[in-house]
Amino acid sequence: MHLREIDWKNWTPRDLCVVTYLGRTLPDGRQQVLLIDKKTGFGNGLVNAPGGHIEPGETPLQAAIREYREETGLEIGSVRQVGLLNFQFTDGYSLRGWVFLAGSYTGEPVETAEARPFWQDTGSIPYDQMWGDDRYWLPLALSGTPFCVHSTFDGRRIISLRLTKEV
Repeated sequence: MHLREIDWKNWTPRDLCVVTYLGRTLPDGRQQVLLIDKKTGFGNGLVNAPGGHIEPGETPLQAAIREYREETGLEIGSVRQVGLLNFQFTDGYSLRGWVFLAGSYTGEPVETAEARPFWQDTGSIPYDQMWGDDRYWLPLALSGTPFCVHSTFDGRRIISLRLTKEV
């Protein structure tokens, strides 16, 4: 299934989710992002950022803050949307995800039943352990550049991708 085979104007995702990135600058000037080893649920076994499904009655922003707390123990602030993800899978599953960037946090990351958080230098992000499209849009997200992605996947293998610099 290729992007051109999908009527994206009338496409409706089955699930809605969020993913949130939090950065920090170390005293030596190195830039880091908090990533997680996903232990359960969709994308388990991959490196990702904290996130998950939007609950009924929740806005994407509320879901981002809640999911971050649940998966890392951190309270995040200055949260803003930077991207939108639209994923269609060959098995029929579809997903829309809002991508957020957090500018502040309180607390220390803790491992939970869902995730093992770890700080990663932005110059050595382990893209080979992530979803196949992340390498294309994550640099934009971390820089705060608005973007929109339409991707097709066969399981965890990316088939096609369209990236635009707008939300």
